[in-house]
Amino acid sequence: MDLGLQGKKAIVCAASKGLGKACAQALAEEGVDLVITARTEKTLEATAHEIADATGVSVTPVAGDIATEEGRAAAVAACPAPDILVNNAGGPPPGDFREWGEAEWMAAVQTNMLAPIFLIKSVVDGMIDRRFGRIVNITSGSVKAPIPNIGLSNGARAGLTGFVAGLARQVVEHNVTINNLLPGQFATDRLRENFESIAKKQGSTAEEASEARRKTNPAGRFGDPEEFGHACAFLCSARSGYINGQNLLLDGGHYPGTL
Repeated sequence: MDLGLQGKKAIVCAASKGLGKACAQALAEEGVDLVITARTEKTLEATAHEIADATGVSVTPVAGDIATEEGRAAAVAACPAPDILVNNAGGPPPGDFREWGEAEWMAAVQTNMLAPIFLIKSVVDGMIDRRFGRIVNITSGSVKAPIPNIGLSNGARAGLTGFVAGLARQVVEHNVTINNLLPGQFATDRLRENFESIAKKQGSTAEEASEARRKTNPAGRFGDPEEFGHACAFLCSARSGYINGQNLLLDGGHYPGTL
């Protein structure tokens, strides 16, 4: 399928590795020129060269923290008229809510709720004027089924989800859509780090922790970041204009509900 994205421009956040990189790669394969962001300059530049060499599109790395006003401004300055915005950021640390003070809550809200909202604010009016815009927020499967020990993420991402639900209905008449992608467990560095942490607490190995978790998924495996990237590219496509305000869960069927 031709997704109708040749020559479009996108900002993809936290794209140096993992799911963000997979989304950037999938968009580049459809002919989208990219501005990619992440905090680690060396890794980001390596990713930019890798994607550009593989696809032939323009890939501009902009190192910085999108949780800050300066980081967001730098990304938008490098791509002031994007057709596509993919919001993404790492989640806050797990723990017991009794241990979190205002600083921890504000950091989570700033990164996983306010930063995406401010980036949307920076680009959505231009998308409306040009009669094309696709905004995809990478959130978490915990929005659908909250996980007790990641309350910071549950709360901040749920706030973003509620905001998007209202805004998406206001802009879709201009061919601007806003949707959320909710990843379950994908084979990324972050997942491997989680298993190492679990293994340390349990006195086992990361491989044993991984295998135990894998068996709980109906698919019998973890997600491949590449398939997540392709799902993102479709939501960003010219063919998806009637999909709006949705929360698409990609978890191999792990969530047991019907809704």
